[in-house]
Amino acid sequence: MIPHISSRPRRTLVLAATLGAALAFGAPGALAGTLPVASSTAPAAKAHAPAAVPASRNATWVAGTRAYLVITAPGDSSAVRSAIAANGGTVFSNFDAIGVIVAHSASSGFAATMRGVAGVQQVGATRTSDVPADAYNPALPADPAQASTPAGEPVRADMSQIKADQAWAVNPGSASVKVGILDTGVDDRHQDLAPNFDAADSVSCAYGKPDTRAGAWRDVDTHGTHVAGTIAAAKNGKGVVGVAPGVRISAVRVAEPGNSFFFAENTICGFVWAGDHGFKVTNNSYYTDPWQFNCPDNIDQAAIIEGVKRAQEYAEGKGSLQIAAAGNENYDLAHKTTDSASPNDSTPVTRTITNACLDIPTELPGVVTVAANGTGVTKASFSNYGQGVIDVAAPGSNVYSTVPGGGYGSKSGTSMATPHVVGVAALIASADPGITPAQIRAKLAAQANDIACPSDSRCTGTTASNSFFGEGQVDALKAVGTTPPPGKYFENLADFAVNDNATVESPIAVTGVTGNAPATLKVGVDIKHTYIGDLKVDLVAPDGTVYTLHNHAGGSADNIAQTYTVNASSELGNGTWKLRVNDNAASDTGKIDAWNLTF
Repeated sequence: MIPHISSRPRRTLVLAATLGAALAFGAPGALAGTLPVASSTAPAAKAHAPAAVPASRNATWVAGTRAYLVITAPGDSSAVRSAIAANGGTVFSNFDAIGVIVAHSASSGFAATMRGVAGVQQVGATRTSDVPADAYNPALPADPAQASTPAGEPVRADMSQIKADQAWAVNPGSASVKVGILDTGVDDRHQDLAPNFDAADSVSCAYGKPDTRAGAWRDVDTHGTHVAGTIAAAKNGKGVVGVAPGVRISAVRVAEPGNSFFFAENTICGFVWAGDHGFKVTNNSYYTDPWQFNCPDNIDQAAIIEGVKRAQEYAEGKGSLQIAAAGNENYDLAHKTTDSASPNDSTPVTRTITNACLDIPTELPGVVTVAANGTGVTKASFSNYGQGVIDVAAPGSNVYSTVPGGGYGSKSGTSMATPHVVGVAALIASADPGITPAQIRAKLAAQANDIACPSDSRCTGTTASNSFFGEGQVDALKAVGTTPPPGKYFENLADFAVNDNATVESPIAVTGVTGNAPATLKVGVDIKHTYIGDLKVDLVAPDGTVYTLHNHAGGSADNIAQTYTVNASSELGNGTWKLRVNDNAASDTGKIDAWNLTF
């Protein structure tokens, strides 16, 4: 299989970074698209039963300690917990509500012995590596210094693509809707996240039990902070705006520090926390390490499937919908054949698999599976796909969002597509506070805009539902109960090379517009270029009038992906409009990737 984009969490391709935060490729964790880091000085999160019962932080770590899920009937597991202690193990955490115990043991025969204990249904190792010593006395993540951002909050191309910029005027989201970000953590002091961050319901679930110390939820990478900004960056006149800038977000750090691994016990803890803390939606841009696919004919992986499945069902039963990334291997999840990426915490081997083997949590029943669009309504080259597996799609290429320390950067991956869908789901819940997870799933499907298969034999199904895009690309404006406003839309998706010391024009022929163009003509621009300070970008009206959109700003930053508003009310609407790009320097080149006009 093609390795995950950006090394690990549902892994993301890091494209660019600006304003005080440099992005790097992810550590070996199972991120679905990008990496995060978090910070906070907010009060500790409050615990709610049935949260995990914590083990002593003074437990002595020994080499060879492994983690196991011991599965029992839900309810009182005291007898099984006693048996764990009697057979060379310790109870690290306990989730009686779903019948899952996280046990540690350095005994090689522990699992086999426990499988013979009365009341034990399954036992499975969650790792092929030792539990880190940090599990018994976790260090708090760093609290990064915060950079400031000058005023200015341009609408990003991904937001206009799903009409989030139009939805904000109708319903930006309700503060009563809580969204859980199960990821590498969140920098809650970031200027664009702090207004919407809920510290009281934030936690670290690294290693498989809640750590409610203030700041334990901070980002140990950059992935979770980037995801958080796409969902709910505040509309505050600077930086970026999230899909649902009025909702509340909480961080549930499920990644372990140093490697960004998301082991099963961490995910289980996160889902139980989500259910107990009233999260309406959760974002899951990762797969459960160390197995990219968990196969039910493997005794350990069968226990992982069961444990995570129970936790997901528990969260959904409490009113929480889980939304997850499909993955970045350009792999057909409906026709599985091999897995060469597992186990990723030791030495991966190539194995033959079938469709019975599951990428979790994204392939669990009830979870919404998200594919990534590239520019416009194309399939992102990296996005996984599969008939009957993909539910919806969203922008996932070159997504610009928050990163720790008050900065911003661009990343690509299904990790970046998923928070767009989570934001739309949060808007749906904002418009209908009593809605159930099943109803949100149905509305996500209903509001999505159909995308027909391209000329690609791998895309199967119909325009209404196919293996690349599922039900289609999500639409934030429809999610808040409003149909798109009247107005005609025109675009040019052809590539036009931007060469050194040269000028290029991309035309759009506009027809069917009555009278003049509006005073709020929307000009969507997607230019790929490695030094945007070289560029002057103009909109040229049919009569030759020039409207400057970008004039050598941005220095060495990459790419222009933004929607501009132009007062073109003095221009006739019909005719040939042009996007003119002038590069007046050497060394850096690029292309007009696409642009559009909305009248």
